[in-house]
Amino acid sequence: MNTTSNSAVSSTAKASWTYKDFTWALSLFGTAVGAGVLFLPIKAGAGGFWPLVILALIALPMTWFAHKSLARFVLSAKNPESDITDTVEEHFGKTGANIITFAYFFAIYPIVLIYGVGITNTVDSFMVNQMGMESVPRWLLSGGLILAMTAGVVFGKELMLKATSMMVYPLVFILIALSVYLVPEWNTSMVEVAPDWSGMPSVIWLAIPIIVFSFNHSPIISQFSKEQRRVYGDNAVKKTDMITGGAAMMLMGFVMFFVFSVVLSLSPAQLADAKSQNISVLSYLANIHESPMISLMGPLVAFAAITSSYFGHFLGAHEGLVGLVKSRSGMPVSTIEKISLAFIVITTWIVAVINPSILGMIETMGAPMIAAILFLMPVFAMYKVPAMAKYKTAAPARIFTALCGIAAISSVIYGAL
Repeated sequence: MNTTSNSAVSSTAKASWTYKDFTWALSLFGTAVGAGVLFLPIKAGAGGFWPLVILALIALPMTWFAHKSLARFVLSAKNPESDITDTVEEHFGKTGANIITFAYFFAIYPIVLIYGVGITNTVDSFMVNQMGMESVPRWLLSGGLILAMTAGVVFGKELMLKATSMMVYPLVFILIALSVYLVPEWNTSMVEVAPDWSGMPSVIWLAIPIIVFSFNHSPIISQFSKEQRRVYGDNAVKKTDMITGGAAMMLMGFVMFFVFSVVLSLSPAQLADAKSQNISVLSYLANIHESPMISLMGPLVAFAAITSSYFGHFLGAHEGLVGLVKSRSGMPVSTIEKISLAFIVITTWIVAVINPSILGMIETMGAPMIAAILFLMPVFAMYKVPAMAKYKTAAPARIFTALCGIAAISSVIYGAL
């Protein structure tokens, strides 16, 4: 694919931003901005104001170094058309590809379960607190919502994908508007809490999984990297480095502004209350504010964020499960697809009825697999794959990325003990 025209394009455009680069950065940004962001202030703010400042400072390099390395990993394949699975198979063989497929499924599937709980709690809170209605039996409400969202995926896949991609921009705009709207509500209650400097490393360590989860846009990195290689050939690495950096800065600016604005407008006791209620921070804000804007917009944004994230992750989980079963079974693909669909819907429904802690599920089920694929696999490849060896020169970035991945996984193990 490295044609003369590609070389000409890359030599003039590789160092400067183009409109296409900006739209790609927005796509990466939009992939990360999902329901995880709505729970981020509750967890990140729970340790107090100063640990949150430190988390904000490490979030940018964490996000950029990891996604930049994953993009470089995809670009290291000999075949320009290779996606992440093909690249893993080329470098680590069929066994490695099977392990990554397995890990990818278990990175995505728990997120579907999380959204089943999240959508049920969001709608129930809205009906009781904003509409003044009685609670619908949980098994009925969760079943109806999950079936409705799944029907949207199954019977209107193309429409749903277009709708969710369009929802990203108003969602981001409303988050920014809410962040600014809350500024007059800022108070010093969080800042006045005396920091426990001896316990701060532990607080930051235990909060890393939620940062990994909330800033993750790895699902789109494979297709993004292929497209940069198609256009820029051998100079695609410079482009992916630049665009992933732009997306990380956008995430740092907008998302952390939202997190700080929410945390500074609430007290430590209110953040603890939001966690105990197992609802998103927007639903909680709607319940405690008299403002009609927050009362209506909070739950609607939470609903839109969870629904849009559910569609994308449901598709990924379904495809992953079908792929896992297909390689180990002689059943017709159509049968596998139906059984996989039923399995995901039923298990999501059961978990939604049980109503486990959403933050607990993010930390124990979602973040470790994401960290293994996003933070550790590319660093491992730098030592094992000749095409990735040239990236070992940036030792501080490599060590920092690996340490963040290890911290995300080890904190989950520690929390489970």
